[in-house]
Amino acid sequence: MELRLLRYFVTVAEEMHFGRAAARLAMTQPPLSQAIRALEESLGVALFVRTKRTVELTPVGKDLLPEVRRLLASADALRPLAQSLARGEAGVLSLAFVSTADYGLLPALLRDFGARHPGVRLQLTEATSDVQIDELVAGRVDAGLVIPPLPPRYASSLEYVPIAREPLMIAMSEKQAQELNSGEGEPVRLHDLAAAPLVVFPRRLAPGLHDIIMGCYGAAGLTPRIGQEAIQMQTIVSLVSAGMGVALVPQSLRHLRRTGVVYRPLLDPGPFVETGLVWRIAEVSPVLAGFIEIVRSRAESAGSV
Repeated sequence: MELRLLRYFVTVAEEMHFGRAAARLAMTQPPLSQAIRALEESLGVALFVRTKRTVELTPVGKDLLPEVRRLLASADALRPLAQSLARGEAGVLSLAFVSTADYGLLPALLRDFGARHPGVRLQLTEATSDVQIDELVAGRVDAGLVIPPLPPRYASSLEYVPIAREPLMIAMSEKQAQELNSGEGEPVRLHDLAAAPLVVFPRRLAPGLHDIIMGCYGAAGLTPRIGQEAIQMQTIVSLVSAGMGVALVPQSLRHLRRTGVVYRPLLDPGPFVETGLVWRIAEVSPVLAGFIEIVRSRAESAGSV
């Protein structure tokens, strides 16, 4: 059915006069009358009751009029919507992120993106880096905030840009801090906590972060005793709070407050944890392009690229 015929119907219904409706539509009356008949035939119902002096809507025509108006309004909105989608001002962005990004990097990026693209709807999913890569390759997410490295087999299909690098801190119980006589912000030596069990990500799920933490112990000449493994930072910090051990966490995790847990910098500089954005090279929507632009801007200001 042509939208043109529906517009003719609305105009005649508003004017209740074929001559005036034809004038509004910049056409003659006979073609308008023929168009209305064609519309009625296609619908299989009469829309108007015509006499020599009057034109009135049938009961069906009266009930149909608001529905046609809504349909035409939706059709009229298609062009500006398509243009907004092409400019990245509307649409959906599906973004995955590692739990470490939730306490520093992610809120800042979402705030910047929301300010520039308020019409875009975000779908957020927390997942480990390995799960994100699988979801990304399968096309179920648009991009992901991950901790490198990326699997080499995807080097030609995925693009990655680093955003932020941050040092590790040690999360320990308040009791341990008191035993070390360590006050707020006072650095501690990893050797002083070498006997404490380590709460850490399992390597099979987060090889990048796991290797950084193990490398930190190795650089200090220590071999950690693994106490517990967990796949979320919230769980790791909760286990520390329960006295299950200590954890090495990115600096931004100091914003995650748990009763009985304190964060201290390491006296000896350790390796940095990097977080970056990864996406499919072949599929960059206007919405994703807008997010990548914000990511690159933040990375440049932080000196990451």
